[in-house]
Amino acid sequence: MKYSNARQAAIAAVTNYRPIEKPLNFLETPAEEIFGSHVFNDGEMRKRLPQDVYASLRKTIREGAKLDASVADDVAKAMMEWAIEKGATHYAHVFFPLNGITAEKHDSFLVPDGEGGALIEFKGKHLIQGESDASSFPSGGIRATFEARGYTAWDVTSPAYILENPNGTTLCIPTAFCSWTGEALDKKTPVLRSMQALNKHAQRILKLFGHKDPGYVFATAGAEQEYFMIDRNFYFARPDLVICGRSLFGAKPAKGQEFEDQYFGAIPERVLACMLDIERQLYKLGVPVKTRHDEVAPSQYEIAPVYENANVAADHQHLVMITLKRTAEKYGLACLLHEKPFAGINGSGKHLNWSLGTAKANLLEPGTSPHENAQFLVFCAAVVRAVHKNAELLRAAIAHAGNDHRLGANEAPPAIISIYLGDMLTDIFEQIEKGGAKKSKQAGTMEVGVNVLPPLPKDAGDRNRTSPFAFTGNKFEFRAVGSAQSISGPLVILNTIVAESLDYIATELEKNGGGGKANFNAAVQKVLHDIVKNHKAIIFNGDGYGEAWQKEAAQRGLPNHRNTVDALAAVTGHKGYGATLEKYGVLTVREFESRNEVYAERYSKDINTEALLCHDTAKSMILPAAYRYQGELAATAADLKAIGKKNVDTYSLDAITGLIGKLERGIVSLEKSLANKSKGDTLAHARHYRDKVLPAMNAVRAVADQLELIIADDIWPLPTYQEMLFIK
Repeated sequence: MKYSNARQAAIAAVTNYRPIEKPLNFLETPAEEIFGSHVFNDGEMRKRLPQDVYASLRKTIREGAKLDASVADDVAKAMMEWAIEKGATHYAHVFFPLNGITAEKHDSFLVPDGEGGALIEFKGKHLIQGESDASSFPSGGIRATFEARGYTAWDVTSPAYILENPNGTTLCIPTAFCSWTGEALDKKTPVLRSMQALNKHAQRILKLFGHKDPGYVFATAGAEQEYFMIDRNFYFARPDLVICGRSLFGAKPAKGQEFEDQYFGAIPERVLACMLDIERQLYKLGVPVKTRHDEVAPSQYEIAPVYENANVAADHQHLVMITLKRTAEKYGLACLLHEKPFAGINGSGKHLNWSLGTAKANLLEPGTSPHENAQFLVFCAAVVRAVHKNAELLRAAIAHAGNDHRLGANEAPPAIISIYLGDMLTDIFEQIEKGGAKKSKQAGTMEVGVNVLPPLPKDAGDRNRTSPFAFTGNKFEFRAVGSAQSISGPLVILNTIVAESLDYIATELEKNGGGGKANFNAAVQKVLHDIVKNHKAIIFNGDGYGEAWQKEAAQRGLPNHRNTVDALAAVTGHKGYGATLEKYGVLTVREFESRNEVYAERYSKDINTEALLCHDTAKSMILPAAYRYQGELAATAADLKAIGKKNVDTYSLDAITGLIGKLERGIVSLEKSLANKSKGDTLAHARHYRDKVLPAMNAVRAVADQLELIIADDIWPLPTYQEMLFIK
C-alpha cells in the first residue's frame, strides 16, 4: 500500500501548503529600474567601451556588418568588470544543441598565478571561442563518436547576461555551436544565417520602392508560452510526469474544461506569486514579458512577451522556459511544458508571432488604406507564396512526438498548413486577382448599447483561432508550434522561405519594372496578380477544425501530414527543400538531412521512453493494485457465501477480473512491440514506433484508465487528474 500512502501524503502536503519563499519586496525597486539590469546591453557598452570599439560593435549589431575581431579584448575586459561587479565568478558559453535544451559550459575567471595565488583573467580569445565535445550532442551523422572537437562562437547580436543563483552569479554569453569541420550543430547558427538572407532580399525590394538607405531588415518574433502548473508533491508521485513530461495514465475527471470557467479566470494566489517572481527575474534579463493569464484548461496558464529581434527572441524563449521551471520549484510547484500533459483537456502551444521590419518601420503594417499600400502588399504576398510553396517544410519544423497530440485534435490548429488573412486582406487579394484593388474594408466603431461604456474601435475583420498561420494586424501568428519546442526551427524556415519569395519578386520587378514609375507600378500589379492566382489555395478563413476542411484542403492540393513521421518523411531527401536552404546559405543539404535524421531519431526515443515507462508502471503499480482489489472483492463474495447468502452479485469482481486479463495481455503485447525492432533507416524505426509501439501503449492505457474508475480509491496508486488539476 506504499503507493496509496504516497498519494495521500501528496494530497495532505498540497492542502496544507505554506509558502517557503519570503515575499518579494516589490515596492523596494520599481520594475522599470529592474528591467535589463542583468544585461550587458547597449547602455553598458556605451558607458564602458572605448568609443571606436562601441561604434564598431553597434554597427555589427544594428546593421549586420562583419564583426571586427580586434575589438574582442576591449569587450572582454569591460564585460568581465561588469560581471564581477554583479558578483560573477564564472563565465559560461551558452548554446542550443539539437536536443532542444539550453547547454552551458562554465569556466572560472580565476587562473593560478604560479605562486600559490590566483589572477582574474578573461581575454578576447575566451569571449570569442570556446570548445565543447561535439560528438556528445546530436549531429545526425555529421560527427562520429571519435570525432570530438566542436566550437562555440560568440554571438555579438544577442547580449550577454548575468544568471543569478543563491550562492553566486554567472556571466552567460550566447554563442553559436559548430563542428570542427564548420557545420552547424545548433539552433542559433541557421537562425543567424536565415536573417542574413532575409535582409539581403528585403533590401532589394525596399530599394525598388525608392528607399535609398532603408536600414537593416530583420525578422521579429514574440512567442506566447502556454504551460501547466501543478503541485510538486503530485508531480513526484507520478513517474510519467517526471520522466516523460506527460501523464501516460489518467481517467477523465468528472469536471474538465467544459464549464469554460478557467480561461482568463482569477489566477490562484500561489501561482500568481510564482508568476510575479518569474516576471521580475525575466525583467532583469531584459525579456520583454507583457501578458499573463489563465488558459483554457484547468491549471494551465500563459506568459507572452512583446516581439523583438527574432534571434534574441529565440534566446529569450529558452530563458523563459528555464525560469518557469526553476522558479516553480521555489513555490512548491512543477511547471509542465509538454504539449499534452493530460489527455482529454487542452494541451499547450507556443504561438510564434512573426514579422519583419527595420528599426523605423514594420514592413507588414497595412496602414489605413492597405489597397493603396503596394509595398505592404508585396511583402504580404511574399509570405503567402512562401507558405504555399513550402507548407511541408513548415509542418516539419513543428513536428515532434509531443506536438502530435495537439495538431488536428480540435484544440489546436490542424496539421494542414493554411493562411488566415481576414476579411479585409482577403477582399483586397480577390480584387487584385480580378484586375486591381480599388478599396479596403474599413474598421469601424462598435456601440455596446450601454451609455456609460465608451464606443469601441472595431477591427475590419474577426480573428480565427483554428488557423495555423494567421495574419493578426501587422504580423503573422504561427499557432502550430509546440510548447516545449525552441522557436528557432520555425524561424529558420520562415525566414528562408520568405527570403526566397522576396528574391523571386525582386527579380521579377528588376526585370519588368524599369523605364519609369508607370512601368514599375504595372510590374508590381502583375507580380501580385500572379501570386494571388497561383497561391490563393493556401488562403482559408473558415473553420479549420471541421471535417469539411479536410476534404476541401485535399481538393486544393494542400498536404495533410497528420504525424511527425509523415511530416519528416515528406521533406527528408527532398531535393527542392534542401536546395533552397543551401542556395540561401542557411543549411547545406548535409546539415538539412542531418537534422531530419536527428528529429526522426528523437521521435523514436521519445516513444520508446514512454512505452518502457508505460510498461513498468502498468506492471509494477497498476496491476498489483488491481490484484489487491480483486482479492478484496473475491474475499467479500466468499464471506457472503460462507454465511449462507445466495445469489451473491459478483458483477464488480467479474468486471475487474476481465480488465485484469486485458491488462496482462496488453502488457505482453507492449513487450513484444518493444522487442521487435524494425529494420531499415531512422525513419523506418520511427514508423515502427508509430505503427506498433504507440498503439500497444495506448491499449494498455485504455484498460488502466477503466481500472482507475473501478478500483477502490484508497488502493489506486497514482494521483488522479481530479487531484492534480483541481487541488491547488
